[in-house]
Amino acid sequence: MTFHPLSTDIPKPQKFTFPFFYEPHPLCLLAAREVQEYIETHRLCDGDKDGGKMFGVLVVEDGEGQTGYLAAYSGLLQHAGDDGFFVPPVFDAQQPGGYFKTHESEITALNIEIDRIEQSREYVEARKKAERIKAEGDERICRYREEMARAKAARDARRHSAEAITQEEEEAMTGESQFMKAELRRMKKFYVEKTAEAARHADVLEERIKALKRQRKEMSDALQEWLFRQYVLLNAHGEARDTIDIFMEQTGKMPPAGTGDCCAPKMLQHAFRNDLRPVCMAEFWWGPPPTNELRRQGHFYPSCSGKCKPLLSHMLKGIEVDTDPLSAAKAAAFCAGKEALPKIVYEDKWLMVVNKPADFLSVPGRSERPSVLSFAKEHCPDADGPMIVHRLDMATSGLLVVAKTKEVHRSLQEQFRQHSVRKRYYAVLDGTWRGAAHGTISLPLSPDIFDRPRQKVDYANGKTAITEFRVIKTEGGKTHIHLFPHTGRTHQLRVHCAHSDGLGIPIMGDELYGKKADRLHLHAEYLEFTHPVTLKRLAFEVIKN
Repeated sequence: MTFHPLSTDIPKPQKFTFPFFYEPHPLCLLAAREVQEYIETHRLCDGDKDGGKMFGVLVVEDGEGQTGYLAAYSGLLQHAGDDGFFVPPVFDAQQPGGYFKTHESEITALNIEIDRIEQSREYVEARKKAERIKAEGDERICRYREEMARAKAARDARRHSAEAITQEEEEAMTGESQFMKAELRRMKKFYVEKTAEAARHADVLEERIKALKRQRKEMSDALQEWLFRQYVLLNAHGEARDTIDIFMEQTGKMPPAGTGDCCAPKMLQHAFRNDLRPVCMAEFWWGPPPTNELRRQGHFYPSCSGKCKPLLSHMLKGIEVDTDPLSAAKAAAFCAGKEALPKIVYEDKWLMVVNKPADFLSVPGRSERPSVLSFAKEHCPDADGPMIVHRLDMATSGLLVVAKTKEVHRSLQEQFRQHSVRKRYYAVLDGTWRGAAHGTISLPLSPDIFDRPRQKVDYANGKTAITEFRVIKTEGGKTHIHLFPHTGRTHQLRVHCAHSDGLGIPIMGDELYGKKADRLHLHAEYLEFTHPVTLKRLAFEVIKN
């Protein structure tokens, strides 16, 4: 049974969950516990190739006023079974013999044929033969050039010697030079032709491979477009639109692969199809974390921005949704004039150092909220140039240096590029570290393009990110630590602390990679650099309370 009744006197929320920033409602917590028990009882995440999985609960009300919930998992689940506990997909592309699986098998056949040719003995040997002849030609031509250089040096030495040169000798030296140049041209032509002849068979096979890859791309693109057209999503008004229409309107781009298979659209679609009124929603991770992303069993997460945000902008029409709690709180503080401003720690006519408060922008965002840049411009109206030399995450507090001239800005940025600026951060980790008191973390990072602003560990394509750490103390189930970034990647310290290949403990209050608290307990407390004008080494320290 897909609709699971809830027997409880917990009052319902007045508005539906804002899916991209929320605290799980007690009704969702109750439903989630039941789903987690089901997952464990049926061992759904045991042996799954992806490790854990994102699950979701949608509390709903039926036409008779009975409260219950729907449950879903993201993507596919190897051991899900067919007992009807979870809602079905928006569109089931996995039906054997269906349009998608039939055309998918045709694309798979192309992949097999491409692999067969690329790994065939005839192709490999033809390519190796061509490469061998080219290498042989390159080496012989290189040796002949050296021989020509020696001959030229001998001729030059003879011409500069004291002994007179006869006409016959001069003609002989000129002839030798002309012959060697002609021989070099003949040699080059010979090896170009010989290499081309050897590569001709391989080139025929390569053209076949290219043609198959073009055919594969055309078939794959056509199948992907067909698939996206099958995902026709409803909203509370009864309006139906497919994923391509929604994405083209919202982003101007085609949807990414997997769009429509996350928990939220699955559950909302089932609710609308069955005349169930959505009440509140939550998504949680269960099982081992994936290699690249930061996920913890039992933690609740917002809907992803890359795939779900455009879809939910359509699906939640007709439902009264909570305002973004984070934006609402910050906007209220700003309007009330209660938002803390940066404090100037040091200032001269060339630069200043400020202590940025937590939840304060380094540079302007989409809203009209103040930033360190707007503060600096207001404080220094005659300054020129970009001013902002480096940034801190909005949630991070601490020291920033601001340049008042283009020349100083350029000099300071060069110091950051050369890694001559020293920085130290103070962090409180949400757990007890039991490893070494000092060490280095090296985990390459890249943006999670489907769930910005999150970053992920990416061993294949990520940029180098290195952090040194020193443990200060552990008390009360928390770890106080100093962090020394040797590179400056986005969210570097937060990911290096939270990821299982790093410290494995998120920073306290990290809403992206850990759990919410009063604030993100990360503070840039020490900054040291060389003054671009006086050339004195300056050091500043603002200890976190």
